[in-house]
Amino acid sequence: MATNEQIVNNFIDAWGRLNAEELAGFFTEDAVYHNIPMRPAIGIASVRKVLGAMMRDMTGVKFEVRYQAAAGNIVMNERIDHITNKDGKKISLPVAGVFELENGKIKAWRDYFDMAMFNSAAAA
Repeated sequence: MATNEQIVNNFIDAWGRLNAEELAGFFTEDAVYHNIPMRPAIGIASVRKVLGAMMRDMTGVKFEVRYQAAAGNIVMNERIDHITNKDGKKISLPVAGVFELENGKIKAWRDYFDMAMFNSAAAA
């Protein structure tokens, strides 16, 4: 069985395929996904919907994990999310992520980032 850290690493790698259905498969039915500057997505259907909406504006994404630590059911990482939007604009956003896992699935995912920095980069 994969460790919690391996599960998060597999999830991060899967982002490059931009497949919301595949990514939703990493979550528990009652999962919570919260980009802290926005409202949380609660439940797998809501998580799937939010992921799909995000991906409609992307043509590429890569998470560059700088540091990662795991203890028990928690995996935390500091990373740079490199996003290419549908207009071909590239955005690199510093993010701190916290993942809570349960029985091999992500039960909660919280990403902390500066929304003003994201909006500024997207508008530039």
